[in-house]
Amino acid sequence: MKTLTLQIPDTVDEKDIKMQVATSLFEKGVLSSGQAAQLVGISKREFLETAGNYGTSIFGETTEDIEKIMNE
Repeated sequence: MKTLTLQIPDTVDEKDIKMQVATSLFEKGVLSSGQAAQLVGISKREFLETAGNYGTSIFGETTEDIEKIMNE
């Protein structure tokens, strides 16, 4: 894997930024759930349990897909 170094203000939660990046890459299919968890530094289970808080479905559906299903 590549290494990326970011400078962020002390007031920004590092884990939150990592989750945002990891969930985005997971959602795009770039990372598996295990790889995304490793990027954040948490267990795969914790990543899967937390991904929904970032608007990411672990089942592959988008928010729009779910809304469409619910309205049918």
